[in-house]
Amino acid sequence: MVNFNTGQIHDLMSKVDNIRNISVIAHVDHGKSTVIDCLATEVSTILPAKAGGGRYMDTHADEQERGITIKSTVIPMYFKLSDDQMEDISTKEHGNGFLINLVNSPGHAELSSEVTAALRITDGALVIVDAITGMSVQTETMFHQALSELVKPVVMINRIDHAMLKAEFSQEKLYQSFARVVENVNFSISAYQGEEATGNPIVSPELGTVAFGSALHGWAFTLRQFAVRYSKQFGINRTKIIEKLWGENYFNATTKEWSTKSADTSGNRQDRAFNMLVLDPIYKIYELAMNSRKDEALAFAAKLDIALTSEERDTTSKALLKVIMHKFLPAAEALMEMICIHLPSPKKAQLYRCDYLYEGPTDDESATGIRNCDPNGPLMFYVSKLLPASDMRRFYAFGRVFSGTVSPGMRVRIQGPDYVPGNRKDLHIKPIQRTVFMVGRGVTDLDHCSAGNIVSLVGIDQFLLKSGTLTTSDTAHNMKTIKFSVSPVMQVAVGVQDPKNLPNLLEGLKRLSRSDPCIHVSVSESGEYTIAGAGELYLEACLSDLENDYARVPIIINCPVVNYYETVQATSSLTCMSKSANKHNRIYMQAAPISDELTKAIEEEEINPHGDAKERARRMANDFEWDSNEARKIWCFAPDDKGPNILVNSTAGIQYLDEIKDMCCGGLQAAAHSGPCAGEKIRGCRFNIMDVVLHADSIHRGNAQIMPTMRAVIYASMLSAKPTLQEPVYLVDVQCPSSLNTSICSVFSHRRGQVIEVNTHSSSMCNVKAYLPVAESFGFTAYLRSATAGQAFPQMVFDHWSTMNGDVTDPADKINAICRAIRKRKGVGENVPTYGKYHEL
Repeated sequence: MVNFNTGQIHDLMSKVDNIRNISVIAHVDHGKSTVIDCLATEVSTILPAKAGGGRYMDTHADEQERGITIKSTVIPMYFKLSDDQMEDISTKEHGNGFLINLVNSPGHAELSSEVTAALRITDGALVIVDAITGMSVQTETMFHQALSELVKPVVMINRIDHAMLKAEFSQEKLYQSFARVVENVNFSISAYQGEEATGNPIVSPELGTVAFGSALHGWAFTLRQFAVRYSKQFGINRTKIIEKLWGENYFNATTKEWSTKSADTSGNRQDRAFNMLVLDPIYKIYELAMNSRKDEALAFAAKLDIALTSEERDTTSKALLKVIMHKFLPAAEALMEMICIHLPSPKKAQLYRCDYLYEGPTDDESATGIRNCDPNGPLMFYVSKLLPASDMRRFYAFGRVFSGTVSPGMRVRIQGPDYVPGNRKDLHIKPIQRTVFMVGRGVTDLDHCSAGNIVSLVGIDQFLLKSGTLTTSDTAHNMKTIKFSVSPVMQVAVGVQDPKNLPNLLEGLKRLSRSDPCIHVSVSESGEYTIAGAGELYLEACLSDLENDYARVPIIINCPVVNYYETVQATSSLTCMSKSANKHNRIYMQAAPISDELTKAIEEEEINPHGDAKERARRMANDFEWDSNEARKIWCFAPDDKGPNILVNSTAGIQYLDEIKDMCCGGLQAAAHSGPCAGEKIRGCRFNIMDVVLHADSIHRGNAQIMPTMRAVIYASMLSAKPTLQEPVYLVDVQCPSSLNTSICSVFSHRRGQVIEVNTHSSSMCNVKAYLPVAESFGFTAYLRSATAGQAFPQMVFDHWSTMNGDVTDPADKINAICRAIRKRKGVGENVPTYGKYHEL
């Protein structure tokens, strides 16, 4: 165990080959915080006796109260590999001491934006999976996010104590559960990405990239540890033994022979090697300790060369079990070994992550510095999020040095997400006041920090909204903006009880917006201040922060509402036309829906306005059945020049058309932010300009004439194309007893839900997966638990947007009622307009 001082930290930070930057990702309640408590004992941040219950990384008051992680935190750890372990390390010139920067992030689906921000600045991920339930929906979502960021995974299968003591798994059943988890993880990897990006991300117990254990009881192991033990005991090569400890390998204790079959030639059953050589001693310790056979347990511990103090020998039952298992298979030893040996250093990881992370040319000085993790190159620092300081007034810019060296007093270019090289927009040049090293609940000042390390900067937070790139190079492009796996599908309106507190609320909203990567704060048409987030828990945590930390005044909170998108279901029934205010210009247009596949490709920036237009047209023609000529005539995407709505010029030979192109694009950008039915954003629509009549004199076809006309004709074309809404849909994963399947399906049917899959993972337990509209999710957890007597536990993660069936203009239709409610809330009149309001004859 090591107590850090600044000199030691600097020494470790300079040895980039011996640094590991990792995230810990897992489903809520799979034991992530408990695992981190076990690891934290390696740096004396907590006492070993508290491991398994300290929740050291939960630094926020809400986290300690709720018992879940809400905000990401980072803690440095130091670990020394033995000479035997160093045999598996390729780079040995910096010794056997390793600095592990571990970033803890939430496991709850609604808080996964914190996970995404953490993955951007780490190279490896410790994925924790429950031994019984396996890969959950949320684990898989975060796992795919890690793979998309080219983060290499290792896996810990946790809560084996639960499988042994409560579920009473036999050894063979436990092995089959392990094998199923490993198979599902590898299937998820192969389905999402090939092996070429990060070398070989496939996990395997034989390779040492899968650990097994119980963080609650403080123990874990990899096959490597048992292979080392048996190689010394029997004098056999470790590599040969480790291959026998997994899979269809059986050992006959009588004949001392190995086989790949579960029965010998005489039909006698043979023991699986994993069960016999790995699980058998663990099961025996559990059996002796938990059945009060203390003397036998102590004798067996002595046989395993486990030395116990007199105080430890006086313990009984579960306390004795934890002591023996922790000394037999210490969790920190197994996990740290796996992390140091199998996860990449920054120097190795940035070789293959550079092209993904950097927006600029792959051969400029900044890209070269990132690729080589060069401490002497130009500074490239990515701020992944802003962490509030203790006073909740200022923020630490939390991120990673990808190239160069950062130090206090250095003047840097602060490039926001909207910065374009050669332009001054979203660019500030300011000095850094302090460079600090985050250590869980505190900070340590540094006089410099080189490439490959995770640090925080002080004094630049006022120039960043949420994230950004810091550099010393005048030619540097930005690091790519993070893509989040969740969307702000719920919102609440907030206000103050006393009008004199309004300035405090406004300042608090600004701070709240900056503190979270995925929170959206805005002012509605009716003048209300709204906060949009990923779900009820997410909004509840944000509102608590707003009232108690950022605004520090009593606030009024309205009921949460769901965000919708507006779209169309068919091509416009007629060519709509709108005239300019001076009646000298006319625009003719038709609207049509875009396929879900193309909409998703645009949102994921696979199809975007940048790059070669011919190549984009070829892709749209081949993959999405567009006419290649029309695809070449795309004028813009909206909203914000990259949204899933497209403006196409379908005209030919129109005079002066190029002069109004920017005005037409501006009209679509404005319209896409507020649709005609409910004032919600537009999604998945294509707008074809069929014809244009323009006045010959440019003074009569200016911006004030064209943009309003464009907006009106867009609305008319949408209202004549079977307009509808798209609602957000959760993917719900319910863990429950198998006998409750019928009750759960009934609950979903009452909430417009759709059951899609039922997986039975033991004789009594199963997982039910279903789609549930977000609008029906309010109070769903309480309703489900009431219907199942508290035996069902749901987890919800945003999955997709679903087009609602119905007629927006029919007063008897549910969609019309939704639109009217939204319009009333926004103060724009209840009645949904018809296309005649905007279409002119």
